Amino acid sequence: MKPSVKALLVSTCMTLSSVSFGAQTLTIATVNNSDMIRMQKLSKTFEAEHPDIKLNWVVLEENVLRQRLTTDIATQGGQFDVLTIGMYEAALWGAKGWLEPMKDLPASYDLEDVFPSVRDGLSVKGSLYALPFYAESSITYYRTDLFKDAGLTMPEHPTWTQIGEFAEKLTDKSKEQYGLCLRGKAGWGENMALITTLANGFGARWFDEKWQPQFNGPEWKDALNFYVDNMKKSGPPGASSNGFNENLALFNSGKCAVWVDASVAGSFVTDKTQSKVADHVGFTFAPHEKTDKGTSWMYSWSLAIPTSSKAKDAAKVFTTWATSKEYGQLVAKTDGIANVPPGTRTSTYSDEYMKAAPFAKVTLESLKVADPKAPTLKPVPYIGIQLVTIPEFQAIGTQVGKFFSGALTGQQTVDQALTAAQSTTEREMKRAGYPK
Repeated sequence: MKPSVKALLVSTCMTLSSVSFGAQTLTIATVNNSDMIRMQKLSKTFEAEHPDIKLNWVVLEENVLRQRLTTDIATQGGQFDVLTIGMYEAALWGAKGWLEPMKDLPASYDLEDVFPSVRDGLSVKGSLYALPFYAESSITYYRTDLFKDAGLTMPEHPTWTQIGEFAEKLTDKSKEQYGLCLRGKAGWGENMALITTLANGFGARWFDEKWQPQFNGPEWKDALNFYVDNMKKSGPPGASSNGFNENLALFNSGKCAVWVDASVAGSFVTDKTQSKVADHVGFTFAPHEKTDKGTSWMYSWSLAIPTSSKAKDAAKVFTTWATSKEYGQLVAKTDGIANVPPGTRTSTYSDEYMKAAPFAKVTLESLKVADPKAPTLKPVPYIGIQLVTIPEFQAIGTQVGKFFSGALTGQQTVDQALTAAQSTTEREMKRAGYPK
């Protein structure tokens, strides 16, 4: 281990005034994404430095993780000591007092190095409630070899219309080559993250200034028709079951010509140990259409400590370690600098990293312009680009995601899906007492 890593851990323990925690087990709930699986592997380093702290990992699929954590924290069940959550939960759960404030961090943590927009997204009234593991925007991945062979050129800022045209030309289903891979798996953080940014580009919004749902407007109709038509025409079979991990596997196996998704996938699609097309991947900005406002999302998978944890001090030591500069150095040493968790720290974007990570420039520029407080073309009463930061959104967004997934499978038409989304959202918002 590097001396700097040891120094951080010693500093952290001293800051928490804890010489020994006694024999404690931390139960850590996390998502089954590659970066978190790497964190689990590298945590053996942490356990070697802290023999009194044992780590018990609960690794779950994204939708299941959210359900489990929401139930546990709302009931104060106390099953977990460290939670992997996003900006949505950090803001709402922090405000409810369900999360421990992340204060009195050691000087070596260098909180000022964390991008202000990421800190703000994990804070409530100036109090930080989670530490960012990585942050992401959404970008367009495409196969440079397929584009070259077809005589096509990807613009730096493509429109969705152009993406659809490229996808149709590059689809050859007889060869299992699909022009466009997009999320279809139902969930507010799965298909709705993608579809909402697509709809933003078409000028749509979830609510008007009076909290009236807008699914009965022409913008949503245009956006959802585009999504369904192009996925049926150029997408892979079974797309309604595909989330981030499934599309990543399709892209890495050479079956997708264009994939629009989280920027964090950049290090995976360029990793020759897992990607068959690592030498033929291009990166550009997420597509727009009528506007570029809200077309690239902003999200951070972060580590938080529930107030129900009985091992808060030990949990703070772990969360500090796993989100530190030194952890990034450990990843660079073991797996290469391009695999350092992206999007959270200014210091990550060194010249060395920018050269090693061809996706870094697009990621950085996309995060800089993402504005959750002004996410759409028309004014809105909410904060959030690919989500709406209100407690009711988790249930509403997941239900709407099921309707839209049903439109993708042909269980209902686009018009029927939008009508159902409008009526369900109106009912739930009325029940919740909006406008407030």
